[in-house]
Amino acid sequence: MKKFLSLSILVIISTLLLAGCGGGSSGEVAKDGDTVSVHYTGTLEDGTVFDSSVGKIPLTFTLGGGQMIKGFDDAVRGMKVGETRTVTLPPEEAYGEWREDLIVMLDRAQFPIGMELTIGQQVPMQNSAGMQFTVTIIEIGTTTVTVDANHELAGKSLIFEIELVSITPGGG
Repeated sequence: MKKFLSLSILVIISTLLLAGCGGGSSGEVAKDGDTVSVHYTGTLEDGTVFDSSVGKIPLTFTLGGGQMIKGFDDAVRGMKVGETRTVTLPPEEAYGEWREDLIVMLDRAQFPIGMELTIGQQVPMQNSAGMQFTVTIIEIGTTTVTVDANHELAGKSLIFEIELVSITPGGG
């Protein structure tokens, strides 16, 4: 009787694995809560590559977890392992529209004494709530420094070629 039960359990486990219940099967699609790994190449409309994971470690994140820009999450959702998809994301699905109100003039005293500042330099800042972000210096006066707090890709459509490398099912 013991041998029969062991064999039955083995058959059930094998059937579940073949049916895709063991995780990572080729028929599985990426859904919110899954941990996914992707290779991607991001380009601008003029063909300029701004980022890529190709030839590096794949990018791993929780789908729908707020770690990625909305349009990227949306593009990966529903993909199968091995599938490649190319999507064009308008600014509102990427880093938002470029905003004039994010050009700010700061007092030079807000920067460390002796810090050499140059046009185009990216400087880490922190708001009153403690949130950190990066600004780009666009003008330097004798007593003021004008910075642009827009993301460098704000206002741009982004084209991503995405290959889904793996799916680890989430709890939901």
